[in-house]
Amino acid sequence: MISQTVGIVAVAFFAVTVIYAALQDAATLTIRNRLVLVLAGGYFAFAPLAGFGLLELGQGLGTAALVLLATFTLFAFGLIGGGDAKFAAAASLWLGPEGTLAFLVYTMLIGGVLAAMLIALRTLPLPVALYRVPLVARVQAPGAGIPYALAMAPAALLVIPTTTWFALLA
Repeated sequence: MISQTVGIVAVAFFAVTVIYAALQDAATLTIRNRLVLVLAGGYFAFAPLAGFGLLELGQGLGTAALVLLATFTLFAFGLIGGGDAKFAAAASLWLGPEGTLAFLVYTMLIGGVLAAMLIALRTLPLPVALYRVPLVARVQAPGAGIPYALAMAPAALLVIPTTTWFALLA
């Protein structure tokens, strides 16, 4: 019963945190280190309370380390931002080995649609008044980045039901 309650609170924490990260990234094109640390710290706070043993903790940590290595390689080539790399690793910590591959595939698919939409949006002329809105100006700027947490958050939310976290809720 306690692990089920912890599971509910943990999944809610995860969902709120990834949604907040997506909204923050959309507004600022930045995922703050503090937010990544909150997400990762939440895992290490909730997992033992939910009954995760050293094996599950280690698997989550190993998965996150592999994702961090892969995403920092992408960052080094200028393909994603550093915040995106860290955020993907923190989300993978929660999703573990059973959910991370699906998370990455969904992120790529949703991210591809997002990138195509932003590229199309950036080619459209907008009313002059909209360019005075900081968010619109930032998104329309030549060479502006893509708020990739807008792809990672829904991908993570699609995958979390397939993980050990949801097994606790049954």
